[in-house]
Amino acid sequence: MELLKALILGILQGLTEFLPVSSSGHIELGKVLLNYDPGDNEYELLFTVILHFATVLSTMVVFRKDILELLRGLFRFTWNEETKFAAKILLSMIPVGIVGVLLEDYVEALFDRKIVLVGCMLLITGVLLYLTKYAEGLRTKGHSVGFKDAIIIGLAQAVAVLPGISRSGSTIATGLLLGVDKSKIARFSFLMVLPPIIGVTLLKIKDLAEAPPANFDMMPLVVGFVAAFISGLLACTWMINLVKKGKLIYFAIYCFIVGSIAIGAGMMM
Repeated sequence: MELLKALILGILQGLTEFLPVSSSGHIELGKVLLNYDPGDNEYELLFTVILHFATVLSTMVVFRKDILELLRGLFRFTWNEETKFAAKILLSMIPVGIVGVLLEDYVEALFDRKIVLVGCMLLITGVLLYLTKYAEGLRTKGHSVGFKDAIIIGLAQAVAVLPGISRSGSTIATGLLLGVDKSKIARFSFLMVLPPIIGVTLLKIKDLAEAPPANFDMMPLVVGFVAAFISGLLACTWMINLVKKGKLIYFAIYCFIVGSIAIGAGMMM
């Protein structure tokens, strides 16, 4: 039964990390629906870290050519397009880095099956996605991500630490509202998350190595990792095509429905 729960949660993480419906929110809802409680907070944290690491790897596979081009450009040690892009990525990381340093304990306290909060944040995600419908009619051709855009998109990513606020949804929607080209904002959104998640993953692994879980079961971790990696590959590729076609309105409707259900269910519990 635990392996089945790990499989479902892994698929949820992989799909919702890239689809604009909030992976953190869906994982919290999934834990409630599946009654997932390993009985060890450290093991639960390790499981969450493993799922996030799996989706990072799937992103790196999908964008492997972009990442190699960036690395080649950086090692030329000149102010070229790749260096500028990397600088914009670093700028976008500042807001979420500040939140991580100053508000880590507060944010982690929100991840405790608070499904009413998740529902409210999903409604906000839905509003953001719905607004992109109007942004598409304002401009015929978008521009590349600028340095100012990177900071604003980074602020959107910082807000997305709240369970129920979609990271990909908020950053892509913000980029589109700023007039960024659809394909360029999709690429920037998925690449900008790599450094923060890799950094957080390494820190959590260090913490867990110093204080390992009392009850360590490898198989749920393996099952969850594989499920998240494979579903992440599919979702990342699918999401890129959806952004280009401007199909985010359907996810807005989905967020409105699931958010409303979560609020209703939470208030009756």
